[in-house]
Amino acid sequence: MTLSKPESGAARRRRRRLRRKLSRAAALLATLIVTGGLYAAMAPGSVAEDATDSNAVEAGRELYEQSCITCHGSNLEGVSDRGPSLIGVGEASVFFQVSTGRMPLARQGEQAFRGPVTFTDDEIDQLMAYIQANGGGPTLPSGDLRDGELAAGGELFRLNCASCHNFAGRGGALSSGKNAPNLSEASDLQMYAAMLSGPSNMPVFGDNQLTPEEKRAIINYVQTLDESTDPGGLGIGRAGPVPEGVVIWLLGMGVLLIGVFWIGSKA
Repeated sequence: MTLSKPESGAARRRRRRLRRKLSRAAALLATLIVTGGLYAAMAPGSVAEDATDSNAVEAGRELYEQSCITCHGSNLEGVSDRGPSLIGVGEASVFFQVSTGRMPLARQGEQAFRGPVTFTDDEIDQLMAYIQANGGGPTLPSGDLRDGELAAGGELFRLNCASCHNFAGRGGALSSGKNAPNLSEASDLQMYAAMLSGPSNMPVFGDNQLTPEEKRAIINYVQTLDESTDPGGLGIGRAGPVPEGVVIWLLGMGVLLIGVFWIGSKA
């Protein structure tokens, strides 16, 4: 019978080093497999999202070339005496102008007025994506746009908006044949977009002039004002008792004058 020769210490150390190397290699391989699996799970969604954005921008470019290029130019830098540059105006400006039917412009004039909407919601989104991709600019907010404080909104509206839009938001005449529109037709998002983009004579109210919370407060006030009723009768502009007194005085004087002339004719 042959006895095996005892393993030397050097051989045992070599075998332990080999086992450690094999363990490390297995751990590295497992890490690579897990990482690859996670990337494979996440990458398709990201690629699909990028492809969707790219498709929207391309569709927006085609719409722009069909309906906007004449006034705003092939490079979005505007055309003299026709339309301004759209570089940097952002999706907020596009949404306001297009969703209110002001653009495409029916005819050149002092001011673009609200009209029938030409594009569908999807087409508006595509135009917004195209303009936003070429120069950036203010973007539209999300969430509830009426969650601001009502009393603060009224104070801010009277301070920043009433001089043009009237205390009741019914609009009014401006200089050079322009006017401030009636706000009763505007949606929450259209009002917010107008504050961001400053259409026509309206100033731009960036976040350093009016915070997002203050903008929401103004929208809450205007929409609440528009939806409330006048339990006392006709509001007559909701400017208080003075207009009502003027109307009553004029009607009363008219009735008295008619009576005086009638009596005089009989005499």
